[in-house]
Order: sequence, then structure tokens, then C-alpha cells
Amino acid sequence: MTKADKYLVNDIHSILDNGYKDENPRPRYEDGTPAHTISVNHVMRKYDLSKGEFPVCTLRRQAWKTGIREIFTIYQRPTNVLSEMRKMGVTWWDPWDIGDGTIGQRYGATVKRYDLINNLIADIKKDPYARRKVVSLWQEADLHETAGLAPCAFLTIWNVRGEYLDMVLVQRSGDMLTASGAGGINEIQYAALLMMIARVCGLKEGVFTHFVANEQIYDRHMENADEMLRRADEAEKTHDENAPAPRLVLNKDAGCEFTDITLDDFEMLDYEPMQPQLKFELGI
Repeated sequence: MTKADKYLVNDIHSILDNGYKDENPRPRYEDGTPAHTISVNHVMRKYDLSKGEFPVCTLRRQAWKTGIREIFTIYQRPTNVLSEMRKMGVTWWDPWDIGDGTIGQRYGATVKRYDLINNLIADIKKDPYARRKVVSLWQEADLHETAGLAPCAFLTIWNVRGEYLDMVLVQRSGDMLTASGAGGINEIQYAALLMMIARVCGLKEGVFTHFVANEQIYDRHMENADEMLRRADEAEKTHDENAPAPRLVLNKDAGCEFTDITLDDFEMLDYEPMQPQLKFELGI
């Protein structure tokens, strides 16, 4: 089992043992039923990418390529237009159309408006040890300008440490089993973003830390939570300590400009997730 798998098992147990149920939830399932969750507050996970601790879960297959494509729509070719996101291979935002073919003044639109990623890269190169390298998608003016889902993973903080670049991701809310949990899409894609920024700044990827203020399991995901715990028990029995851990690598010949990096420059090695895939009904 990966470090992420072990984190995930611990976090599932934490929610099952200590979680609290929400009241009057905003999300609804497709049939209109309120999508209740069981939550815990203040979850933190830490990985050292330089030591091969890449955050990927093996208890079910992760759509890591689509996760990186989504990062491209937010930071590399930032957009909030659903048709443009679909062209880039990201379709899971379609249910959040605010009625004009966009997700509102959110995510990529905010990055583009304030030139957040270019400012970050320039700051790292110009003054690497400054402690003001913050990229925030939580811009009050943007949130009040249009409707739209408020950013979930909304803040990154960047620090140079010698030859390494470290990053903290802060997430206000997370659907643990589908996206925000250990080794899930959010951790995979932001670890990939750390790798990209490190590359274009002439640094090595270092420590990636993920903080989730409120992490949940939806009430209709409880059977899958039990199944993932069962799979973890099975994996523990057959675990080979000498087997290589799965990891994402960025091609050494990838372009030195942020916009030059493509999905084909990434490769996931030694990744053999457990089957069959699990299905999750989403709360929208």
C-alpha cells in the first residue's frame, strides 16, 4: 500500500468513528434528494515527492490524466468556459453550468484575471526566499460578481528550500472518496502542478502538504467506504515491501516554459490500482 492508501484508511476510520452529520445541505443528488455528508474538520497529509512519496491511491483507479487536464484549464490555459474545458478533455464541470456556458467567475477565470500563475513563477525566479508566494482563487470580488460554485481547493503557498520547491494546498471542503482524499484527484493534480512549477523555475519538487478544513463522506458513499477498507485489508496481506511505489514522473525533456508542458510529458509508473472501479453518485 502507498503512503496515500495508509492515510486514506486512517481518514475513513476517523470519519466513521468521529464524524458528524450536516444539516440542510446545499448539494442534491440527481433524483433531488438532499446529499448529506459525515464530516471531520482539519485533515492534513504530507508527502515528500523527492523521496518518491507520490500521492496516488491504489484502492481504486484514479483518473490522473483528467486531473492534470483540469489543472491545465485552471492554471496553464485558464478558462471558465465549459466548451473550452471539454476541448481540453475535462467534462465533469458540466453540471455546474450557471446558465451561460461557464462556471462563473471562478477558478481559471480568476487565475487569468489576476495573472496569478505568471506572477508566481516570476516571483520564484526573482526572489526565491521571499515568503509571500501565495496563489489565492478566493477573490471576494469574483465570488460576488457571478453565481457559481465557490472554489474548494482555493489556496496554494510556495516556499523555496535550497534546490527544492515545497507547496501547501489549502482546501475549504472536500468529498473525500471522489476527489479530496489521500491519493485522490486533488492531491494528484496539485502534486503535478508542483512538479511543473518546479521544472520551469529550475528547481526540484519537494514537500507537498494538503490541508482540508472540512472533509466528508457522502451518505450514499458509505458502502464504497467499507469496500475500500476491505480492499486495504486485502492489500495489506499481499503487500510486497520491495515492490516499487507508484509515482508520477515529468519527462526530463519537457519544455522549460509553463505553457509548453503537455499531458504527454507525464507518465505514471508502477501504478496497479485494485479493480473493479467503484462508482460514486455525486451531490451537485
